[in-house]
Amino acid sequence: MAKDFDSMEDSNRSANPSIHDVSDPARRTVLRGTFGLAASALYGPLLSGCAAPAREGSVALAPSIGFKGVAVDAGDKLVVAEGYVASVIAAWGEPVGVPGNMPAWKPDASNTAAEQSVQMGMHHDGMAFFPLGGSSNRGLLAMNHEYTDDGLLHVGGFNNMNAEKVKKSQAAHGLSVIEVELKDNAWQMVRPSRYAKRLPMDLPFEVRGPAAGHALMKTAADPDGTRVLGTLNNCAASKTPWGTYLSGEENFMFYFGGGDTISDHHKRWGLRKDGFYQWEKFDARFDAAKNPNEPNRFGWVVEIDPYDPSATPVKRTALGRAAHEGAWVAVTKDGRAVVYSGEDARFEYIYKFVS
Repeated sequence: MAKDFDSMEDSNRSANPSIHDVSDPARRTVLRGTFGLAASALYGPLLSGCAAPAREGSVALAPSIGFKGVAVDAGDKLVVAEGYVASVIAAWGEPVGVPGNMPAWKPDASNTAAEQSVQMGMHHDGMAFFPLGGSSNRGLLAMNHEYTDDGLLHVGGFNNMNAEKVKKSQAAHGLSVIEVELKDNAWQMVRPSRYAKRLPMDLPFEVRGPAAGHALMKTAADPDGTRVLGTLNNCAASKTPWGTYLSGEENFMFYFGGGDTISDHHKRWGLRKDGFYQWEKFDARFDAAKNPNEPNRFGWVVEIDPYDPSATPVKRTALGRAAHEGAWVAVTKDGRAVVYSGEDARFEYIYKFVS
C-alpha cells in the first residue's frame, strides 16, 4: 500500500532535493534514456557482444545463489530453502539469563512488568554477534526490541489500560544482550550468564556530545540534561570496529501525547494529540504537554558495551537527532571513524558523520 505522505510528519524543512525528488520514476527514465544514448554512441563497439550467451566451458558472468530457490507462496508459514533449517534461539518472553532472576514466560500474558524487564522484549530487529575469547561458536548476541504487540503482551490486551500495563509495555522495549553457543549443530542461549542484560525504559543512559546539557534536554527529573531513562523504538543496529553496539532510536514520537496544543517544534517530528500506546495517560513523562522537553531526549543513536554488563549506555548526540534507521561505522586510513545512518521519516536523507 502506498504511503499517504499528507498524513505523515514533514521533518525536512530544507531546500535540498528530497529522496522522492531524486527517485522520481519519470526522472529515472529520462536519465536512463539520456545515458543510454550517450553510452551506445561512446561504448557501442565494446558492448556489442555483452549479451551473447556464455559458451560451454566459459566462466559464468553471474554467480549461482548456491541453493534451490523457494517457491512463491502466500501461506502464513515459515519456509526455508532445501537443506536449510530454521530454529528459534531467543523468543519474546524467554529469560535473558540474569543470574538469580530468570522468570519463566507465561503464555497467558500474566508475567508482570518486573518479570518482563529481565525477559526478552518484543520484535527483535537489529542484531550483532560479539565473540567470546575469539570463538565463532560462543559469544554474545546484542539486539533491540523495536515495538510491542500489546494485544499479546497483556491479559486483555489494550482493554482497560493501566499503569502496570504501561510499565510492562515499556519493559518489553529497549535492548538485550544474551550469551549464545553453537552446540550439537544448533544455536542456543547460555543461562545463566554474567553477560546477560536487559536495557528497558527505567535504565539510565548517559547523554554525550553537543546536546548534553542543552536547555532543550533538561527536565524536572534531569535538570542537567545529561541523563535519560531508557531507549525506545530502536531499529537497525551495527557492531563498531572497537567492539560496541550501536542502535538507532526511530519513530519515538509514537509514544508521546501532545494534547490539544502542539508546538511547531514537536509538529516537525510528528507529535499528535494522543500517543499510540497510551503511555501518556498513565506516565506523565510521556505527556508532552506537561513535559515538553522529554521527547527531545529520544531520537539519538545509542551505544552499549555488550561485554560489560555494568557499563552505562550512552546516547551519542554528535550523530544527530533523527528517526534513526541505524548507524554503521567504517574507519579511514588515517584513523577517522565514519558513521553512515539513514532516517525513516518523510523526505529525509542518508547521513554521513566524520570524526
